[in-house]
Amino acid sequence: MKASICGVRAGLAMGVIVALWTAGQEAALGGQLWVGAATADITPDKPVALQGQFHLRISQGVETPLRASVLALEPRQADRVEDQALFISLDLTGITAELQQKLRDRLRQEMPDFDVRKLILTATHTHTAPVLDSSWYEIPKQGVMQPAEYVEFLVQRLTEAAGRAWKSRQPGGVSWGLGYAVVGHNRRAVYANGSAIMYGPTNRPDFQNFESGEDHGLEMLFFWDGQKRPVAVAINVACPSQEVEGRSTIHADFWHDVREQLDARYKGLCVLGWPGAAGDQSPHLMYRKAAEQRMQQLRGLSATQEIARRIVREVLDVLELTRQDIRTEVPFVHRVEDLALPKRKVTPEEAAAAQAEIEKILKKPKPEPSDHGRRVWHQKVLDRYQTQEKEPTLTMELHVLRLGDVALATNPFELFLDYGLRIKGRSKAMETFVLQLTTPTLGYLPTAKAVAGGGYSAVVQSSQVGPDGGQILVDRTVELINSLW
Repeated sequence: MKASICGVRAGLAMGVIVALWTAGQEAALGGQLWVGAATADITPDKPVALQGQFHLRISQGVETPLRASVLALEPRQADRVEDQALFISLDLTGITAELQQKLRDRLRQEMPDFDVRKLILTATHTHTAPVLDSSWYEIPKQGVMQPAEYVEFLVQRLTEAAGRAWKSRQPGGVSWGLGYAVVGHNRRAVYANGSAIMYGPTNRPDFQNFESGEDHGLEMLFFWDGQKRPVAVAINVACPSQEVEGRSTIHADFWHDVREQLDARYKGLCVLGWPGAAGDQSPHLMYRKAAEQRMQQLRGLSATQEIARRIVREVLDVLELTRQDIRTEVPFVHRVEDLALPKRKVTPEEAAAAQAEIEKILKKPKPEPSDHGRRVWHQKVLDRYQTQEKEPTLTMELHVLRLGDVALATNPFELFLDYGLRIKGRSKAMETFVLQLTTPTLGYLPTAKAVAGGGYSAVVQSSQVGPDGGQILVDRTVELINSLW
């Protein structure tokens, strides 16, 4: 028995040595960075149903165009490609599995030298962009572009833009930096009885505090051509872009204004808006509203222009600082894995409550505009309740990258801020970017504190994965990041 134990220990020790050697070798990969960038207009040319509210909204015009920003990265040693990444940032509410699969299938044909598993789609989470999944709304068949039609239109535009970015790859460089701008605010108000309400009023006598904190840091990556001219910028902001979320017009929200203001300084700069962990964050003000509106009026700016002013001010400042430290050869590793997370269990009481809400909606003599969406919301809980014993886990696609001193980690959720802070706090990287709402989008992932408080975004209808899965996601993400250092 002792000999067997010693043998096991020796095997484990050898396994640890091999694992450490492999991680060290992997972290050392990289070389000359090749960079390509492109943009595409993804604005539909017909009225569409807009995603983001329970009630159906049909677009009544276009206030700002919707954009896709594409960044192609490839480190090379001599003529040997060491790794790849293709980022596409989209002015959408979320990403569907159908969109991801269709685009990967198309890129596999059009770009045979690209590994489609290295494609990362992110949504800025504007609530004034087209619906991609028809199950949520009863969409008129006449005079409105259907979700399936828009997805085909989108795949075509994205394929063309990805091809242009890929073909434009040339030796370039990267720099990184950190700035600060107040954009996101915690949107869950907590009251004396312990309950929490998203966008709950703060002028109630029992208002206590906001459930969690805020992160005003801006993580930034700048990409440069061979003449040290900026080609693209990626901006990680712990806030979704939903300042104008209730409108019935197509609108890219504050990222449109960011692009406009940066374009005035650097014409043609490709801007990737990456929302950070921000499931409980929003650009909406929870207090000081009158004072903020007065300041906007004094500046002659709209709310989205004011947010963009804060972001762009930092981007321009940090761009000039990091111009002094452009790296053309950097460590570059892109890991992709499928991570199984435990599904959030639906209790019998929650299932019964969902059934009661559906019956209440069906008994209404006159349906309200939001009733169909709410019925679907509750029905999905009942469907989960029926299958959760046979299907206890949910599999997500996790990307972790090392780019120089920077780590990037993705997740498909509206991830509550605290999870992002756990990842950043434990990461060995100088800067850590957390990109949420990647492919395919899987709803909110609330903390234990939020689940206890209840309310929209924390109840079982809002989330397929709960706090136990959130911690598994954090631990595995940190493990992968730190293995690259």
